[in-house]
Amino acid sequence: MTAEELSKIIVKGMEDKKASDIIVMDLRNIKNSVSDFFVLCSGNSDTQLEAIADSIEEHVFKAGEKGPWKSEGKSSGQWILMDYVNVVAHIFLKDKRQYYGLEDLWGDAKFTRIN
Repeated sequence: MTAEELSKIIVKGMEDKKASDIIVMDLRNIKNSVSDFFVLCSGNSDTQLEAIADSIEEHVFKAGEKGPWKSEGKSSGQWILMDYVNVVAHIFLKDKRQYYGLEDLWGDAKFTRIN
């Protein structure tokens, strides 16, 4: 499966749990980027963040892929990072997303907003 296909599956997992402000950041043309894609979304509570993360894992598994290579933040409930190597999903509480400003840090990326 390509990184682009995987990013679309991750978006579906986010949408299924009503994630807001979903953005796909294409990092493939950025020198020394850590991944091909970042997929970001926001949630309203730590419970919703966990549900979004679980939904992503379920969608990826159903598509025939393995779980994330690494996952962090489920215990803190403010920012969950799911690293699928070529695609990294970031699930934020809204205020934490603004605080860390990944969109600004990776401003050279191509952004696709999901409605």
